[in-house]
Amino acid sequence: MKILISDKLQEEGVKIFQENGFDVVKNFDITNEELKKEIGNYDGIVIRSRTKLTADVLEHATNLKAIGRAGVGLDNVDRAKAAELNIEVLNTPEAPSVSVAELALGLMFTLARHISNADRTMHTGEWNKKQYLGYTLKGKKLGLIGFGNIAKQLAKKAIALEMDVGVYSRFSKGPEAVEEAKNIGCKIYSSIDDLLKDAQIVSLHLPVTSQTENTINATNIKLMNKKSILINTARGKLIEEKALIDALVNKEIGGAALDVFREEPLKDTNLINCEGNLILTPHIGAQTIETQVYAATKIAEKMSNFLKNL
Repeated sequence: MKILISDKLQEEGVKIFQENGFDVVKNFDITNEELKKEIGNYDGIVIRSRTKLTADVLEHATNLKAIGRAGVGLDNVDRAKAAELNIEVLNTPEAPSVSVAELALGLMFTLARHISNADRTMHTGEWNKKQYLGYTLKGKKLGLIGFGNIAKQLAKKAIALEMDVGVYSRFSKGPEAVEEAKNIGCKIYSSIDDLLKDAQIVSLHLPVTSQTENTINATNIKLMNKKSILINTARGKLIEEKALIDALVNKEIGGAALDVFREEPLKDTNLINCEGNLILTPHIGAQTIETQVYAATKIAEKMSNFLKNL
């Protein structure tokens, strides 16, 4: 069987495919137009976020049996079309949990202590000690919207810092997840609005669906405290970006940190030029050595097991 790896994958994952007897082709620069011509030659394809497996691409996947996404998000895969064509879609939601949670925590520290702004002004020869009066995270209320693997990791780390953690989630796994959140020490909120009113720091941990797009919007962002900060390491479409910019410019919230955007790479000059207390990072949540290797080996194992058992 032939496997196409169309996005950068660590050699540890490639080796697993080869050890299982697969013919591996690496083409990290293949375009979608080229993919339409090539994808029919393969039994499996491994992607990250660059490759877009849209319906018109998958129409040409006449031999494809499995799609492997080395990571969490599947918004670059037309899953309905894949299901129609009986193509298995696999991903590694467990892989980036620690690294993304650590980034979210780092962004909280950065906003709370003005680290980014303080560093930037120091490099221009300024000494603005009095301007950067921050606050401790200890005792602050952290509100998590969503309670998947990443949010659970972040909740544990925040509780270790003696923060109060609250959660709003539909808890897709049922009552056990509610109990797990309570057992960790989280307060359960019955609505996003209640959480936004109460929390001093809000962190998003949801997939993007028609129900979750613009979870934070022009209406409910006004419920947040004027000193509250918003963290998004999940998906850009969860936030109505214009509403966030307006809130920052008008000082309706204390700050925000975004690692994800509606369009990536980021081209929105309104965000880029926003002079509010805004930190922007280029979708680096999973960009750690450990996470990249784990995602590569995990997706290789899952795909190998699936294809060999057909």
